[in-house]
Amino acid sequence: MLTCWVLAGVLGAVVLLHLLVEVHYFLRIFFTVFLARFCKKKIHILDETSVYSICTTTDVDTLLYHMNNARYLRELDFARADFYERTGLYREICSQGSGVVQGAATIRYRRFLKPLSVYKITSKIIYWDEKTIFMEHRFVTPSDGFIRAIAICRQRLLDCSAEAVMGTLIDRGVKQNGNVEAGVTQVPHVRPQIPPEVARWLESNEISSALLRQSNTPATTAASATSNC
Repeated sequence: MLTCWVLAGVLGAVVLLHLLVEVHYFLRIFFTVFLARFCKKKIHILDETSVYSICTTTDVDTLLYHMNNARYLRELDFARADFYERTGLYREICSQGSGVVQGAATIRYRRFLKPLSVYKITSKIIYWDEKTIFMEHRFVTPSDGFIRAIAICRQRLLDCSAEAVMGTLIDRGVKQNGNVEAGVTQVPHVRPQIPPEVARWLESNEISSALLRQSNTPATTAASATSNC
């Protein structure tokens, strides 16, 4: 009888844990960081990383036909965690500031991923300014090399300069055999030219911000006038 009550309690605790916390997400983040830190090779900040995954039954949409559109952006969390750890980007940001947040993201879907299909996500930095780092992610099926979706994400650094962080990591180079070899990749410390799609995307963001500021102005003014009365 006692054994039954213990098993029921454990089962209830597991169910409650899954209801309150997305256990699968945090477990994947943990294993992604663990593998990147202890099992994968460290790379240069301007190199490209790849992580492999599979479209499981929990990733599909309501029609059970292809991967849900929202899952693409969720999968990018694991790709970024791998990139941050292998390049040392996150640790360098924390050493110079307080952290990094996702400022914006845009994604273009080209061809859907069917259930149980294997794919990889490639990640690389394509541009940075004083406060933000822009990363490009591609969903690629290894079987045919086709790019199923492409995303651009804007990572905003908190309390530190993106230029300073990138400069430090570029100058440091790649750690090999426990030794830091500066300039291994012979990459000059020059900010790349902004890609045209990123430039247009930033223009779109600025237009959106301006419209939001305009829409908030009357409400703010009215509230102020009411409080003055």
